[in-house]
Amino acid sequence: MEQETFLSGYCRAMDQSRMVAAVTENGSLTEADCAFPDCPYAPSCPIAEKIQKLIK
Repeated sequence: MEQETFLSGYCRAMDQSRMVAAVTENGSLTEADCAFPDCPYAPSCPIAEKIQKLIK
């Protein structure tokens, strides 16, 4: 079942707070409207951390 989740936090790539939509299906990320997981700031990104919790 597909689930859309909205996550907010600080984005270092954009240097501002933003809302990210993440779509998961059966525990796997199918879509995110940010550069996750390829963003160079992903290891220290609060939004990426929230996405990782969604898919675990």
